[in-house]
Amino acid sequence: MLKVKLNREVVEVVLVRRNLSQNGLARRLGVSSGYISQIMTGGRFISPKMRRRMLRYFRGYTFNDLFIIEDGKGIAQSRRR
Repeated sequence: MLKVKLNREVVEVVLVRRNLSQNGLARRLGVSSGYISQIMTGGRFISPKMRRRMLRYFRGYTFNDLFIIEDGKGIAQSRRR
């Protein structure tokens, strides 16, 4: 089963560039700061709805920039174009 995780390194860079905290991101996306913390640390996988919200908010970044696809064993999969 494939799972989608947040690419934490990229998101952290974008947050710094936008002078935005995780709490600020949570407010802008309409979710709790705890939820953002969980997806940032990899403790929770991101729903399709939240992926869409994040892609709209982080305009200019692609799915492949913001997310990592893993198989059930935790091994990252590259997406073929």
